Amino acid sequence: MKKIIFLGLMSILVLSACATQKEKTLTLEEAKVKANDFIANNLVQPGTEISIKEVVEEAGLYKVVVNLPDGQEIDSYLSMDGKKFFPQVMDIEETEAATADKTNGEQAAAQSVDVPKTEKPVVEAFVMSHCPYGTQIEKGLIPVIKTLGDKADIQIKFVSYAMHGEKELDEELRQYCIMEEQSDKYLSYLECFLEDDNYERCLGENNINTRTLNTCVTATDKEFKVKELFADKTTWSGGSYPQFNIHKDENLAYGVKGSPTLVINGTTASAGRDSASLLAAVCAGFEVEPEECSTELSSASPSAGFGFGATGAATEASCN
Repeated sequence: MKKIIFLGLMSILVLSACATQKEKTLTLEEAKVKANDFIANNLVQPGTEISIKEVVEEAGLYKVVVNLPDGQEIDSYLSMDGKKFFPQVMDIEETEAATADKTNGEQAAAQSVDVPKTEKPVVEAFVMSHCPYGTQIEKGLIPVIKTLGDKADIQIKFVSYAMHGEKELDEELRQYCIMEEQSDKYLSYLECFLEDDNYERCLGENNINTRTLNTCVTATDKEFKVKELFADKTTWSGGSYPQFNIHKDENLAYGVKGSPTLVINGTTASAGRDSASLLAAVCAGFEVEPEECSTELSSASPSAGFGFGATGAATEASCN
């Protein structure tokens, strides 16, 4: 509509339609006159000639077909008591279908990852252990790791600063040491941890050797000065967040800016966080795709944060 000023998107509510029936109902001719006068006096520039082609009853309202000077026809709606005018209508099914097409297109584009191809792709997912979007991509990656097995080298690494307090530093030290010294138990530990942030339960359920773990945590903390840097706020990244430098070199090499950051074969990649999109992204890095790449995984985006719910909606949100 070139000359009509839209008042807003159409919102047809059954309750409001029912309410109008309690008021005096206009005849079709009265509705035609009411709509013509309202549009001419309020919605178009003075002197603009409009006409009402027809008025019919539809969905408990009057559908008003408006003719504009340039030949356009606009469907508007008038409540049957003549008190509410809706300049525009939205078809729910058409709108939902268009939204779904757009989302699917965005996800397909995200899956089309332009990365170097190798015989065995190296995938590095940089996260913060308590970032809700970091946990989201981890939940999407776990089925991919299980599907591809040792045909791809998929690693969880950590952003070089922490945004979620000392507990995040502790957990990242813990996870790093499990990966380093009890790697066969890491994936099951991570899957447990992502349920509800209960690391003590997960250590027990996965038979993690806590003596070995604690020795590693102490040595790693000393090597990278994790707690020392946490205690000295003058060293905090941007003055706001403590450093976590275990994977500092990789962070610098790839220009990691937040959690999550996905790197495939040394190239920062963009992909959805659902398992299907992540599998497609990883498989784009193979010189020759193995048969596992045709596995059908879930296309529902995992929920952000802890717990294994699904949102069904794609997101690019991050902690940075």
